[in-house]
Amino acid sequence: MPKIDNHIRITTFFQHAGLSIIFVFMPIIARDVTETVFEIGIIVASFSLAQIAAEVYFGRASDRHGKRLPFIRYGFVVCTIVFALHYLADDALLLLLARIAGGVATGMMIPAMLAYSYEAGGQKRKVASVVSFHALGWFAGTMAAGITNDTDLIFLVSAGMFAAGLVSSLWLPDTKPQKEVAPGTTKRVISKNKILFLSLLLRHLGAVSVWTILPLILMEQLGAELWHISIVYVANTLTAFVIMNIMAARIHISNVTKFKIGIGMTAFVFVGLSVVEEWWQTMPFMALVGFTWAFLYIGGSFHLMENNPKSTSTGIFSSTISIATVVGPLAAGAIAFVYDYVAVMYFAVIMIAAAFAVATRIPDMTVSRPKGAS
Repeated sequence: MPKIDNHIRITTFFQHAGLSIIFVFMPIIARDVTETVFEIGIIVASFSLAQIAAEVYFGRASDRHGKRLPFIRYGFVVCTIVFALHYLADDALLLLLARIAGGVATGMMIPAMLAYSYEAGGQKRKVASVVSFHALGWFAGTMAAGITNDTDLIFLVSAGMFAAGLVSSLWLPDTKPQKEVAPGTTKRVISKNKILFLSLLLRHLGAVSVWTILPLILMEQLGAELWHISIVYVANTLTAFVIMNIMAARIHISNVTKFKIGIGMTAFVFVGLSVVEEWWQTMPFMALVGFTWAFLYIGGSFHLMENNPKSTSTGIFSSTISIATVVGPLAAGAIAFVYDYVAVMYFAVIMIAAAFAVATRIPDMTVSRPKGAS
């Protein structure tokens, strides 16, 4: 099992490193081919719009067929090709099409990879440690983006990360999860967990609206360079990695409570970001983002997988994030266009407050579960 766990960690690492190296700089890349903040929002949102449908469809397909590895490996193959082709996207239309294709490609493997990690990990603390390499991958990708310091070359580096992930996945043994063939499974999962999904949607809607304009704030108002932006985001991902590993061994509270803590404390991040005057002052608040993300991601996804078909529920979890990643950039573009960047921060705080109010209504199912249940 330790060798299997390590292969899963490595594969997860490359998966998210490939994603993150482009994510951080996408608003800046889009700015080079568009004229307004609103158009930047459309390009950023297109990736997640495609990812929504892909995660729900392929997540359900993974459960229905009782297979994980084919979705993981084919996803890596398609991502390697699609993200390399981003290099050729030198106008707004081509970049838009590339982002849509990238959303489909990543949505193919994300639910299956998370479900595979949960099923193969065995013990909860091992699973949390494996999932923490999601954050470590984002850390490495963000660092690689800053080191590369080239908004064209990072597409090829991203494709190389996905290719490495494909190679790593070849060492993963096949699993035989139980097939979930009952009709209407997706609707039942949504209905059963609608409060959690709504809370996640509102939280991420606020967060993504800020992530859309934060790189622009850092460069245009706070005088940051590309590598400064990488350093700022590293504070987020490195903290998330550390907290996820500590959580695996020492934070013994229910998953629902973790989720609520992660949602509620996010509000302090955007209050702080609204008053910073230097680029480096954003770092402690980005570290707080990593703390809150570790809690809500582990808490929310583990709660779903313990009580629902795994790939289906994580597919909906991921697609809920993607929905917010569609609406958030559009909201950010519109608010920043009409008002200013700080107004986007205020919008985020309102969304987080609403998300926490909703999250307080999530029932903690571990209270009534039989003794000894995991």
